[in-house]
Amino acid sequence: MFGKRPPGSPDASRTFSAAPATAPGSASVAVRERLKTAAAPRPVALAAAPAARPAGELKPAPARRKAQEPERVGAERSAEYYAIKTTIFNALIDTIDLGQLSRLDNETAADEIRDIVTEIISIKNVAMSIAEQEQLLQDICNDVLGYGPLEPLLARDDIADIMVNGAGHVFIEVNGRVRKTNIKFRDNAQLMNICQRIVSQVGRRVDESSPICDARLADGSRVNVIAPPLALDGPTLTIRKFKKDKLKLSNLVDFGSISPEGARILEIIGACRANVLISGGTGSGKTTLLNCLTGFIGEEERVITCEDAAELQLQQPHVVRLETRPPNLEGSGQVTMRDLVKNCLRMRPERIIVGEVRGPEAFDLLQAMNTGHDGSMGTLHANSPREGLSRLESMITMGGYNLPTKTIREMITGSIDVVIQAARLRDGTRKITHITEVLGMEGDVIITQDLFLYEITGEDADGNILGRHVSTGIARPKFWDRARYFGLEHALAQALDASEA
Repeated sequence: MFGKRPPGSPDASRTFSAAPATAPGSASVAVRERLKTAAAPRPVALAAAPAARPAGELKPAPARRKAQEPERVGAERSAEYYAIKTTIFNALIDTIDLGQLSRLDNETAADEIRDIVTEIISIKNVAMSIAEQEQLLQDICNDVLGYGPLEPLLARDDIADIMVNGAGHVFIEVNGRVRKTNIKFRDNAQLMNICQRIVSQVGRRVDESSPICDARLADGSRVNVIAPPLALDGPTLTIRKFKKDKLKLSNLVDFGSISPEGARILEIIGACRANVLISGGTGSGKTTLLNCLTGFIGEEERVITCEDAAELQLQQPHVVRLETRPPNLEGSGQVTMRDLVKNCLRMRPERIIVGEVRGPEAFDLLQAMNTGHDGSMGTLHANSPREGLSRLESMITMGGYNLPTKTIREMITGSIDVVIQAARLRDGTRKITHITEVLGMEGDVIITQDLFLYEITGEDADGNILGRHVSTGIARPKFWDRARYFGLEHALAQALDASEA
């Protein structure tokens, strides 16, 4: 066991080694002696006390009960459970050597922790059932080695977002609907410790001097932390989860996000190296759609991705992933998105993928699209294709470029071939609402034409929106010649014909 041995003991100078997992109750003598010195509480039987309804509170209407009740994730935790867990957890921290524990792999470390916690429970004479003890062991292992109460949420693949508003309020998004859960943290200190553990894994920090941080989990899930004093009710943690099985364009067809004919058009757009801008609001599925489109990039192409927090997971063999860096404590060392995009041009890319365009890097991305890096892609926040082009123009202007408006618009029309609009509807579903071509200029106005649109036809009795994807009847889009160059004109013609039918 990795127990701290008292000074002067015969084994004090012995080097620790990873011992195999042992049966419960066989902890080292040093562990047992240390635990016996602690005051043992009276025997306590754990019981999940049902939450009492405050006096005067109205009972939820049956029709809306499901929407109002918290999502049940695991067993209920009573105040008594948290008190016992805190006592045992503190005894564990006093007993184990965290430095030695960190050298073990997770499975071996978990076995060591479970053995010591079992011994602590026995010595402190805590009365609990086998199921309750297993629940406590799992929770403590999650606290020490994982992300604590978040572990059961991270394990579920149907959750899109996890939103933690302080220690006592955890919300999730499932099927486009936000629900409160019964998950709670011990206190804000535990929540802050988990936030620091997450961001430190990607070389970042969050504390009072740097209270805002963007990070990512090992699977690419996006993480945002904002800590006190900016967050008044305790640390706020937001995780945008990615599915373990990466979505493909065929999955979007199954979900009804796009029609089969529209998906075939998007496949051709990705394969024939058209420059694509994906526009949409927060949570509309822009990054997921970008991941799907990159699936049609040829394996022989060199692709460079630039992101604030690396989320894209391309499957091609020749991919270079770049990530921005915030300033250090002295305020130096920052690497911005614009620095990455400018440096991309020196790395012989064939395609440049920008995770999200938010500022002056828009100018450098358009320059790259216009100088031989066909097939580049990026996303931005906008509510329509035309608004997306306007925002692109605004970003270039905000970058300090003293260029005439017409010149900027000509640069946009010469660089962007297709704008794809993603939207999250009020029933929580995500749809691709526009596939729009950028044709050129007439005077000072950018001319666009829609190839596919999503028409809302009504809603059903449950409030779900009904609609359909329709073709606008364009028989020969502007990128027809590009498709013919790559030998895809027949596939394009078939997809357009099928969509009109």
